[in-house]
Amino acid sequence: MKTRAAVLWEVGKEWSVEEVDLDEPLAGEVRVKLASSGLCHSDEHLLTGDLPSPIPIVGGHEGAGIVEAVGPGVSSLKEGDHVVLGFIPSCGRCEACSTGHQNLCDLGALILSGEELAGGQRIHAKGHDIGTMCCLGTFSPYVVVHESSAIKIEDYIPLDKASLVGCGVTTGVGSAIYAGGTRSGDTVVVVGCGGIGVNAIQGASIAGASQIVAVEPVPFKLEQAKNFGATHFASSIEDALPLVQEITWGKLANVAIITTGVATGDLLAPTLGLVGKMGKVVVTAISPWLQSDVQLSLLDLTLYQKEIRGSIFGSANPRYDIPRLLKWYMDGRLKLDELITRTYVLDEINQGYQDMRDGRNIRGMITFD
Repeated sequence: MKTRAAVLWEVGKEWSVEEVDLDEPLAGEVRVKLASSGLCHSDEHLLTGDLPSPIPIVGGHEGAGIVEAVGPGVSSLKEGDHVVLGFIPSCGRCEACSTGHQNLCDLGALILSGEELAGGQRIHAKGHDIGTMCCLGTFSPYVVVHESSAIKIEDYIPLDKASLVGCGVTTGVGSAIYAGGTRSGDTVVVVGCGGIGVNAIQGASIAGASQIVAVEPVPFKLEQAKNFGATHFASSIEDALPLVQEITWGKLANVAIITTGVATGDLLAPTLGLVGKMGKVVVTAISPWLQSDVQLSLLDLTLYQKEIRGSIFGSANPRYDIPRLLKWYMDGRLKLDELITRTYVLDEINQGYQDMRDGRNIRGMITFD
């Protein structure tokens, strides 16, 4: 079928919105008509080259919609099902999945390959096979994806809001609850208050943190952090340190979560200095793929028994946590509507990312007819 998509033809260039050909679903695949796609910073990493991926590629990895067609052998979905697309597939059979770590599913090794999980590409344009971000490519109103990437949800859940839990919301909330292990009464510091950071704040609040320090240089984002549960505010890590010392009576924070737009090695040492004995630093932000230099005090790490932990998808399980978080949303415990600063049509995708770069959005969203 013919459809339209935002294609990245060259690193450093803008997204090109154009007509493409989309194949019918093969064995194990479904075609989904999307309602919306979030504009996540991870797709910006494709454009800058921070994340290596074959080019050309259709971006987008936050989407929700309705199954329109089902390929041979699909057992978990049928036409008419409402689904959220998880940017990490979960096969349910590999060692990671079977031990409760679906976010580390073996199929996740393919998410930056540009290929579909069943092999090859399903999108074609200008004589080229086009890859898809995270085996999804949600910068298009129609996608063909493997059933392991599509998670059925209840029909009454608003699809435009549901797309957000496919990456940003679950990543942030999980970074606080799962990776950070936030407990009632804890002090949590969130460094970077964009689309992931404000959800880390939400997660810390849901987990019962008594003090949540938002660290963010952009005034608009710092103001928004208050709406999601932040109790204290600082414009830099340096400014946050005396604040954290004061509010904890010198004990420092229990958890600090790095959710900046780009993770760099120079963030580790000052962030580690924000947590006290047995404190955890969770690194959720994506770094350039060649970033390898990190400066920190090993003595501080050892003597105070601190911990630095990486986390993808907030260490959450897609098939369990996506429906769970949507239940929290419907129950009024989780804010999704408030996350969406601006909506765009597909042709406005470059404006959406410019607004993100300019610090004008918490989460921009593309809506489809």
